[in-house]
Amino acid sequence: MPRQFTSHCVDLPARTPKLTNLVKSAAALELPERPESGVRRIDHLPTVADATALDALLLIVPAGAAATAALRHLPEAAQLQSLHAREPATAGDCRAGALGNRRHTAIVLGYAGASASAFERLQLAGRMLAKLAERRPARIGLYVAGAVRARPDWYAALISAARAHAFALPAFRSKPAPAWRLAELCAFDAPALPLARIEATATATNRIRWLTALPPNVLDAPAYRRLLQRLARSHRLQLRWYDERALERAGAGAFLAVARGNGARTAGIARLVYRGRRAAARSDVALVGKGILFDTGGTNLKPHKSMLDMHTDMSGSAVALATLLALAELRAPLQAEAWLAITENNIGPHAYRPQEIVRAANGTTIQVIHTDAEGRMVLADTLALAARGKPRQIVDFATLTGAAVYALTERYAAVLCNRPALHEPLRAAGASSGERVWPFPCDADFDSDIDSKVADVKQCAVEGAGDHILAARFLGRFVPAGIPWVHVDLAAATRREGLAHVPTEVTGFGARFALQWLLS
Repeated sequence: MPRQFTSHCVDLPARTPKLTNLVKSAAALELPERPESGVRRIDHLPTVADATALDALLLIVPAGAAATAALRHLPEAAQLQSLHAREPATAGDCRAGALGNRRHTAIVLGYAGASASAFERLQLAGRMLAKLAERRPARIGLYVAGAVRARPDWYAALISAARAHAFALPAFRSKPAPAWRLAELCAFDAPALPLARIEATATATNRIRWLTALPPNVLDAPAYRRLLQRLARSHRLQLRWYDERALERAGAGAFLAVARGNGARTAGIARLVYRGRRAAARSDVALVGKGILFDTGGTNLKPHKSMLDMHTDMSGSAVALATLLALAELRAPLQAEAWLAITENNIGPHAYRPQEIVRAANGTTIQVIHTDAEGRMVLADTLALAARGKPRQIVDFATLTGAAVYALTERYAAVLCNRPALHEPLRAAGASSGERVWPFPCDADFDSDIDSKVADVKQCAVEGAGDHILAARFLGRFVPAGIPWVHVDLAAATRREGLAHVPTEVTGFGARFALQWLLS
């Protein structure tokens, strides 16, 4: 069993009046609730009466000549076929119009390729929902026609896209924008669908987006801690908060080095436990997340553009948390825990510096090279503490390196692990979830780049080549060889144009992949 540490609460110091109003709002932060399934399966094709009762109808049809036949038995078939014949369509295209009924029901045709991947299904569904963004329909019909109807995943993609597009990110305008109140999705002639899992996965994605988008003066460490306390109560999770004094007793010098620059002693590591199996001797999985609530770069200060969006550097913790909540809501037959490393990386008179030597919780000494490599520092201790309970596997999530983005762009995440045999199953889980991952090598000879003459290991190399691989080799020192471990470098956590079915820059990437990996 992991060592137990006493937890202490330290109040925030007084703030200026201008900030106090926003910080007070943090006390009331609530994660978006999982919707009561507003998906209704209807056991027939959409009729004229059905279409008249809908605000919008989304139709997936086969690409090519087969589309004409697929539209033949639908309401206002002639108008639909005219919309289809407007210009040649290929797989992935979509086009919009309106039916001639008194409601002027919006109609969107999406053209499906016979071999569309999960990512391509989500991408097309997202394009179709984007056509409805201005209208914000409350009741939407979904129908998959023709040969592609044999793939129920098309319905899942449309439901997921609808949830993503109707979801509002947090905003603090004095005059809020109108909300998209999506009341019902009607799935016509749909096969049996795993609605609970579809909805739980969509909600997990939206929770990641919501947390990641919060401003850093709203989601600070005390606010995050209060939110976790409420979630633990509502989801019947065990919560333990290891504050800085508890972490000092645990020897977590790497985490504490990063936290030193903070103006208040409010950083900590949270452990939440979901028990889906009785009398389990150890957890099936420990989900570890990097929760850097704002990253200035520390003493090696970031330039303006690189620092601007560093409130999103806590996305890994949001992935771990949202995944654990989804497992609890699905009552998955697992015992799982989430370990969240929650702090900021600030500049200040007490901030840690290059060439310091710190000792991590497992006794490893670290030579600090660059203070903007703080993510691997806080993860080192969090992984070491999580490993004390000997979980059956550890999966960590972190917006860790720019090198992963340079290697993959923001369309994929990088995965590295201590079991090369997991490479293909990991890639397959990414492909089937629609959140694509790509395995990278993690061979022992990379260690020569982080050898230290004065400590057990360098925090990172002076040069940045292959930094995503070197970061994984560094982190691997804090996971015992007997525990299978997967490191997910979240290159796709943000993408300016959105990703797949998600229309916003904050993508919520991670939970779809994690749930696919853990449940399938």
